[in-house]
Amino acid sequence: MVQSGGEGLKRSLSKRHVQLIAIGGAIGVGLFLASGDAIASAGPSLLLSYLLGGFFIYFIMRALGEIAVEYPISGSFSAYAHEFISPCAGFIVGWTFWLLWTVSCMVQVTAIGIYCNFWWSELPRWIPALAALVCITVSNLLSVKSFGEIAFWSSIIKVITIVLIIIVGAIILLFGLGSGDGNVPGISNLFKYGFFANGLKGVFFALTMVTFAFIGVEFIGITAGEAENPEKTIPSVINRVLLITLSLYVGTLFIIMCMYPWPEFSQGGGVEKSPFVLTFAGLGIKQAAAIINFVIITASLSTANSGMFSNGRMLHSLALQKQAPKFLAKVNSRRIPSNAVIASFIFCLIGVVLNVVVPAGVFMMLLSITTFLGLFIWGAIIVVQMYSRRGKSADDIAKLKYPMLFYPYSNYIVLAALVIVSVMLAVKNETRTTFIVGPIWLILLYCIYKFFVNEKKLNKN
Repeated sequence: MVQSGGEGLKRSLSKRHVQLIAIGGAIGVGLFLASGDAIASAGPSLLLSYLLGGFFIYFIMRALGEIAVEYPISGSFSAYAHEFISPCAGFIVGWTFWLLWTVSCMVQVTAIGIYCNFWWSELPRWIPALAALVCITVSNLLSVKSFGEIAFWSSIIKVITIVLIIIVGAIILLFGLGSGDGNVPGISNLFKYGFFANGLKGVFFALTMVTFAFIGVEFIGITAGEAENPEKTIPSVINRVLLITLSLYVGTLFIIMCMYPWPEFSQGGGVEKSPFVLTFAGLGIKQAAAIINFVIITASLSTANSGMFSNGRMLHSLALQKQAPKFLAKVNSRRIPSNAVIASFIFCLIGVVLNVVVPAGVFMMLLSITTFLGLFIWGAIIVVQMYSRRGKSADDIAKLKYPMLFYPYSNYIVLAALVIVSVMLAVKNETRTTFIVGPIWLILLYCIYKFFVNEKKLNKN
């Protein structure tokens, strides 16, 4: 049976650490960079997309929370898939999660390289990208508590920025202040140009962007093996994180679309075209682009930092299950899975190379691959939770400390929603390639397991 504990890791992450690691993973470039495209495609109805997405994601987190509270271990859903479904399922889920955050870290450090060019246009992008990757790796090789503090304060910068935008925007709306560029702020801006940019279709298509924006909340499960008092910490964090994250997303986008007519948020164009830049500029802050550029870089660092943390723990867990090289299970004197962190760093160096040689189209493809892999992981969480209930008596289920709400109907509804979002990815031209890369990866993992890892070889070891 799944063993509770951190398998050599140290329980040094407090509730605030776990909470900000999850928030830090979920609030990043999806909000600061991609919100312009999302608004342009859905209009103010994007708010409905976030509320709908948040509803489904809450149940995903409740499913993960039920198991994580009972079995608070490092590796989380990979170890659970291994135990409750099959070793093959654990292998596929674990390595897919690792790929998800390896690709995501590549995206984040590439974004850092791009946006450092805002200040130093002649600086080769690979230099800040490499510097960022080294920094987050060092952060993850420190003590768990030190990492938690770094993750906490880097996430705080993003949260404070968003809260300030909401507060200042609310003051402008309440007192009818001018925006400074001829636009008249007001709730009427939500409806003046139509609430729906592309009808209900726009609401559902925007769910693909909402999915990318929320990827990272599942970090809560990964931290279970190193969280203090997980029985109390995990439920508290799950209940708070999604509410906080959703409030920040919806609150910020509501304020931004009230302050400016939403058709003015043109697609693309770099940081100068960001809705956040236009909002700051409208407040008369001349250095709006520079401020947002700094926040974007901080956001990317924070997200990549959380991703590296999760990758190290996932490789450590896979090694303990004999589904990854044995040396990856080693922890150092500070009880950090240092070999797993360094291995993840080496693979993330591919992102530095891509920062030099690939065109923008491939960069966007990496974003869509991240979304596809995120949908797979979320679906796996739901399925694993359903398998974990098998064989449990009514008394066993009644004793669960943090049971899934409305089980099993909520599970079926969430799985249906994930399938719908996957279809949206397949329909959109710019994300269709993920349905080539994603399935190939999953088939490759299955073949690797069957020919090189399988249960017989595990039993021999």
